Amino acid sequence: MSTVRNIVFDCNETLLDLTTVTPIFQRLFGEPRTMRLWFQELITYSQALTIADVYVPFTDISSAVLDKIASPRKVKITADDRKELTDRFATMPPYPDVPVGLRKLKSAGFHLFTLTDNTAAISGRQLTHGGIVDLFDRRFSVDDTAKRHKPAPEAYAEVSKALGASAGEMCMIACHTWDTIGVQGAG
Repeated sequence: MSTVRNIVFDCNETLLDLTTVTPIFQRLFGEPRTMRLWFQELITYSQALTIADVYVPFTDISSAVLDKIASPRKVKITADDRKELTDRFATMPPYPDVPVGLRKLKSAGFHLFTLTDNTAAISGRQLTHGGIVDLFDRRFSVDDTAKRHKPAPEAYAEVSKALGASAGEMCMIACHTWDTIGVQGAG
């Protein structure tokens, strides 16, 4: 029987507080709940593209979804707006209990990793800004590995393969049902 020593974390909303991008949506659309619509659509399109066997980086999907939401509302999205959203997304802070929890896991001998649909550059900025990047043994981005967004089995399999670990030696922590179902489906 294998012992789980490798813990793989999702980043957005699992470790990092997505609500910190809400002010941009409040400013652009006059309603903060538009942020949730944008993120739901971002996930939906990343999954639909993956099912269709088409890979598009998360950042590109994000921009296209922003345009999709803005167009019927007659909201003009400028280059500065896009930069602000990218910068805010790339600097989302971790939830207050995350650094303490990660440190406890490290001190207990666990190996910590991330797997994200973000590009490695965005993920690196997020975790560095949050002061937690050094707590991870390695970071994975679907952009660098499978070119398939989660919950595609290939996204998880690439991590297992890269670590040389069986599924029984790994655990995934994610706040999204689609992510936990995906990892279960991948074994």
